[in-house]
Amino acid sequence: MQPPETEDLGYPGRRLGLPLQGPGSVASWARRVLALVVDWVLANLVVLLVLRSSEPWTVGSTLQLAPLVVWIVVVALSTGLTGASPGQHLLGLRVVRLDRRPVGLWNGIVRTLLIALVIPPAVADRDRRGLHDLAVGTVVVNGPREEPSPRRG
Repeated sequence: MQPPETEDLGYPGRRLGLPLQGPGSVASWARRVLALVVDWVLANLVVLLVLRSSEPWTVGSTLQLAPLVVWIVVVALSTGLTGASPGQHLLGLRVVRLDRRPVGLWNGIVRTLLIALVIPPAVADRDRRGLHDLAVGTVVVNGPREEPSPRRG
């Protein structure tokens, strides 16, 4: 029995009407993971500076979840309010809703909490949208942060 014919899916983001490359194209996994690492390091630095102690990294410490809590708060707020986490801003990435409306605080919180569960980002579709993106109707794209103005003339 022959497998059914499949349509040519093209590049990630094609089904969403996004360009192949440049601003607005779907971000690569490598840049997204690097942005996550930057955010995680930043959260750990904040904890270190605020607590001035290595206790959060001590096994059995009551503060073990402090870096995760800081990461969730920073990423949820920055994604919801500005459309990107600090690491994403640094790497020229942004989170956009497919309906082109702002991400919004609620979607930023839901998206970040799902990322914290680890499994949702590991399950992705052909457009590099993990379950966290599918749940809130977002996609991570290459910058710039602001949409380019339409050309006149």
